[in-house]
Amino acid sequence: MISSEEVRKLFLSFFQTRGHKIIPSSSLIPYDDPSVLLTTAGMQQFKKYFTRQKDPMVDFGSQRVASIQKCFRTTDIDEIGDPTHLTFFEMLGNFSFGPIGKDDPKEFGKDGYFKKSAIYWAYEFISQLGLKIDYVTIFEGEKNIPLDNESYRIWEEIGFSSEKIKRRGREDNFWGPTGEEGPCGPTTEIYVNDVEIWNLVFNEYYQDRDGNLSKLEFSGVDTGMGFERLMKSLQNTETIFETDLFQPTRTILENSIKNYDIRRQRIVMDHLRGSVFLVADGLYPSNLERGYILRRILRRLTVNMYFLGIRVDSLENLLKSVVEKYLPFYSELKNFVKIKEVILNEINNFERVLNSSIKEFNKKFRESDSSETIGEKMFFLYTSHGLPLDIGKEILMSKGRQWDRFAQQRFEDLFKKHQLISKGKNE
Repeated sequence: MISSEEVRKLFLSFFQTRGHKIIPSSSLIPYDDPSVLLTTAGMQQFKKYFTRQKDPMVDFGSQRVASIQKCFRTTDIDEIGDPTHLTFFEMLGNFSFGPIGKDDPKEFGKDGYFKKSAIYWAYEFISQLGLKIDYVTIFEGEKNIPLDNESYRIWEEIGFSSEKIKRRGREDNFWGPTGEEGPCGPTTEIYVNDVEIWNLVFNEYYQDRDGNLSKLEFSGVDTGMGFERLMKSLQNTETIFETDLFQPTRTILENSIKNYDIRRQRIVMDHLRGSVFLVADGLYPSNLERGYILRRILRRLTVNMYFLGIRVDSLENLLKSVVEKYLPFYSELKNFVKIKEVILNEINNFERVLNSSIKEFNKKFRESDSSETIGEKMFFLYTSHGLPLDIGKEILMSKGRQWDRFAQQRFEDLFKKHQLISKGKNE
């Protein structure tokens, strides 16, 4: 079975031999992109090269680059624990910045390339890995953006029948921008085992803050292949959490848990990995913006460890399992002492809040409570014990109760009233 370490090397070597400069992953904390809190895509560090605010030949000596990029997203945080969703993930990508030279997949120079080279190379790399593409998708066109007929013809040239080249709308096959504005364009997506594993974006447009599109001076290529999804296909596992990317942590967890719950195990694996990388990139827990993202992740980690019966004093070995797996590729993980100190300090502080909140929860909540009453009691825990609502929902769910719209409405009404009272006192 091919390992994740081998796949990293194969991917970077494949594109290096085709004239690409290998660029290290940028930090999860964007240093020059105020439109986003965290790095959410592989192309983020390259946005200014697509718009020609920076010159790739000056900085890289090539108009072609490739990278394996750390990414972090919280848009689907409530879905974490299912078989597919993650907060932290890696994107394997190759990029071309215009102007375009000879768009020939046999041309291994340093000039820019476009759809033909990008598609042929993606097909070649997937084939080298021994995977079979089920089908591909292309942009079907919309309003003043035409059907991506060029990509269609290229896939036909490779040998795909019309039945295996599916047309999709903007929601599926038009990507970007990252943040409020930036490069974007139509995509072609590659599906293996009925899962999209590689998205090839052809940046032909620039979208402004009002959603208006204008043509970029030079078209470019931005591809992103989800590493975890790729490894699931290569290692033929049931979910991404059974791949070797999670194996060291999974083994320790399986020997540590007292209360089996696969959803909570997956949350712990995801949040452990994500928090390690956020702290390694210099983030500290706080109540503001990206610092609160880390705080929220660590609180969710603490709650799920609690319900799995995992003692906090076993956390060091779990953190080590993440660091040791990824350190060979990400040198920023070498400061394990700092990573452990930041994470343990936050978790120990919140554990005290959690324990007192659960005791109070058990005193106050009754099976006969109405939804409105649940909203009131959850608000009390929030204001009197500092228990975040999303953590309260987790506790509620562990008791076999659901948080519905009536409970939410009652909580929101009390919260608004509380805000008005607080504002009056401050004034």
